[in-house]
Amino acid sequence: MKDEGVEREKIQSRLSRIRHKIIVLSGKGGVGKSTVAVNLATAAAVAGYAVGLLDIDIHGPSVPTMLGLETPSLTGREGEIHPVRLGSLKVMSLGFLLQNPDDAVIWRGPLKMGVIRQFLSDVDWGDLDYLIIDAPPGTGDEPLSLCQLIQPLDGAVIVTTPQRVAAVDVRKCVSFCRRLSVPVLGVIENMSGFVCPKCGEITRIFPGEGGREIAADKKVPYLGSIPMDPTVAEAGDKGKVFVYHYGATATGKIMQGILAALFGDEKDKKD
Repeated sequence: MKDEGVEREKIQSRLSRIRHKIIVLSGKGGVGKSTVAVNLATAAAVAGYAVGLLDIDIHGPSVPTMLGLETPSLTGREGEIHPVRLGSLKVMSLGFLLQNPDDAVIWRGPLKMGVIRQFLSDVDWGDLDYLIIDAPPGTGDEPLSLCQLIQPLDGAVIVTTPQRVAAVDVRKCVSFCRRLSVPVLGVIENMSGFVCPKCGEITRIFPGEGGREIAADKKVPYLGSIPMDPTVAEAGDKGKVFVYHYGATATGKIMQGILAALFGDEKDKKD
């Protein structure tokens, strides 16, 4: 078993070469958290940043499918794993370690904590401008460990959907971040309406604007609403990043506006 002090020192050494670290959270599963993380990382890479994407959603590592990386070959040496490259984007996911993508990950807490620590200590990201972390849903052990181990975190992006049963969990995520002194960069409301594939008109399906209302109530930034567009699901299934391949669509422009609010319009100047 690794000495905890040595392991923590190794984690800090890896993370010290990463300028900004952003975690993507959701109060529950199925709200499009991984879709947001993938498009966030890709948009930053296309803008010219050096970006890594860490998929640590242990029970639902969907990033490989969304990026068309379901059969990558991992390389490295003892105590070091090289992330998979997709153009300029560096990617690491638990899905890369499964022999079969249909395999269920049936692990108890200590084993899950162990793989989180290993990913943070052993993956050689090199020098990055941004590391985007796709966290497991909820506010349990895994997100807690990530937020405690990745220090300092620049902040969290919280993803929700409009209906109350999902949006109410935004409150829990905001409270979770505040308890851990993690800044909330903003709330994104996904599936906020349906985009007609023929005319492009957006029709609201779920009542209310849960994400916007709760963001205002909790005094955190509201980054915007992403409509329910069939092309987003199609792009994910085909391993095509939506904001890259469909950026000219109405939904693509909405998503680009949200991402621009996070990264700014201009690339950070290097020191």
